[in-house]
Amino acid sequence: MARALVLGAGAREHALAWGLSRSPDVDDLFCAPGNLGMAELGECRAVRANDPAAVAALADELRPDLVVIGPEEPLVAGVVDALDAAGHLAFGCTAAAAQLEGSKAWMKDVLASAEVPTARHGTFAAGQEEAAFAFLETLPGLYVVKTDGLAAGKGVIVTESIVDARDAVRAYLSGEAFGDAGRVCVIEEGMTGPELSVFVLCDGTVAQPFATAQDHKRVFDDDKGPNTGGMGAYTPVPFVPKETVDEVMERAIWPTLTELRARGAEYRGVLYCGIMITPVGPRVVEYNIRFGDPECQVIVPRLASDLYVHCYESAVGHIETPVVMRDDACVGVWLATEGYPTAPRTGDVIEGLAAAAAVDDVLLFHAGTRAEGDEIVTDGGRVVTVSATGPTVAAARDRAYEAAACISWPGLHYRRDIAAQALTRTHPPAGT
Repeated sequence: MARALVLGAGAREHALAWGLSRSPDVDDLFCAPGNLGMAELGECRAVRANDPAAVAALADELRPDLVVIGPEEPLVAGVVDALDAAGHLAFGCTAAAAQLEGSKAWMKDVLASAEVPTARHGTFAAGQEEAAFAFLETLPGLYVVKTDGLAAGKGVIVTESIVDARDAVRAYLSGEAFGDAGRVCVIEEGMTGPELSVFVLCDGTVAQPFATAQDHKRVFDDDKGPNTGGMGAYTPVPFVPKETVDEVMERAIWPTLTELRARGAEYRGVLYCGIMITPVGPRVVEYNIRFGDPECQVIVPRLASDLYVHCYESAVGHIETPVVMRDDACVGVWLATEGYPTAPRTGDVIEGLAAAAAVDDVLLFHAGTRAEGDEIVTDGGRVVTVSATGPTVAAARDRAYEAAACISWPGLHYRRDIAAQALTRTHPPAGT
């Protein structure tokens, strides 16, 4: 029997811990630092997930058979490298490969070298504002400005206003918006079309599709308001045919993995390929080096095969067990606090969690919660993901919103249109 350690404290990590706890191979589960929901599944340790030395020391103490890393920050910080040096097996990529998400400029260079279809773009550093403004003038009218470094999913501006795009460039390159993470920015020509998240399991050489999902980034209904870390997701994506996933594997994933090996950055772990299905075919929007949040909270509940086995095989560099997803659908809705994402209000008492969890086929994945005596209060912008499965996306969606309606606190906010696109499109499912 195996011991597993999950690094992270969000709803994504809660979902991973839940999935690992269901494996017949796992009898001991630890989390660092974990959260209220994860504490119900295993022992939590107060160790910062993005501190390589502290994580390696914890692994020396616990002797896990596998460390599963949820967020991007520990991967960029080199936690996998530290664990490997200490003789511990980890599911996740090395710091060299983590540049795919840690530096959008580096990621774009990889795409260009591998001839992967993506948006026209330019990279600019502090002091190059005028060159950045000149590049904006060459774009046709939809502008995308991104921080080079990590910004918790919020370092992207998409606008039709060149004035707003210039303002974003100034705020990023000056450090005003995101500090050093924004002092280099990537400017892209805006692409149009539905977005798709394709998750792929990699072992350095072999890759297999894990699942497809669709995220909802904007804070308000109808994709209004600022970008967030994600307000909800669903899987599978019924209007994306299997041929689209095959094309993504052929034109994006395989060339990228080959290019990474050539750069000495062999990729193991899950690779998240953000795709836009444009009028001229799929184009890569971005790569992330981990499961998405909230996508993980809808993918893991659909997994019929063993999550521990998949993570272990990826980590040892020998994928052989096929990923099998259930034939149902899953919809996840993030419940957020008033003021999220810019100034989230915290400390409010949460009511109705037990009632929501009692709804058939519903799971609650915690993130921004903490205990105060006998009460649970809000402790972050995104508080809990309500995930529900059902025979169809429509049925899963109904259950998710039924459960979400059970929960309350002052200023509670969530989008009411998660998965609405899936109800109005009629292409064959993506096959994953």
